[in-house]
Amino acid sequence: MAHLNVDVVATDRKVWSGEARMVSAPAADGEIGILAGHSPLLAVLRQGALRITPTDGEALSATVSGGFISVDDNQVTIVADDVEVATATAGR
Repeated sequence: MAHLNVDVVATDRKVWSGEARMVSAPAADGEIGILAGHSPLLAVLRQGALRITPTDGEALSATVSGGFISVDDNQVTIVADDVEVATATAGR
């Protein structure tokens, strides 16, 4: 099964990197869900919840304060002004 390669960075550090099945992010125009095979995208992020469902391990839930998300060829890059990790829960 196809997966996403995800990198989450804040202005001062790398927050998370790995393979994921799904990413949900707070785009300026509304919540956006990314699955493998998503068309290329560049969007501005607003403050809100970022959720990543990895292929293995614990799910990541965080709050971003703005930034942008880029998707191209199953590579998802999230660059946020600030990222505050809320919880990590058991993966599904």
